[in-house]
Amino acid sequence: MKKLVAITTLALSFATTGAFAESLTGYVADAMCAKDPHKVSSADHADCAKKCIQGGQKPVLVVGEKVYTITNPDTLVSHAGEKVTVEGDIKGSALTVKTVKM
Repeated sequence: MKKLVAITTLALSFATTGAFAESLTGYVADAMCAKDPHKVSSADHADCAKKCIQGGQKPVLVVGEKVYTITNPDTLVSHAGEKVTVEGDIKGSALTVKTVKM
């Protein structure tokens, strides 16, 4: 019985490891400008990102050199061009945003 409890506890701990949200801080940019991470963090990029995203470009999150596509883009549209901290789930380079903080 003790072995069963120990194995079940161990299995559940591995199963829940992936359930925790990751916290990332970066810039909300449009997919086109995200190709140049240095441009994204510049002061004049915010207006450009807002125009591009309102024009139909998908928002992405740029964290250093890494660009995350957003599976629920509506969560970041209002933060175009801003530096934000998001919590969400990552699968490869796709990010599902749960919360956004400035």
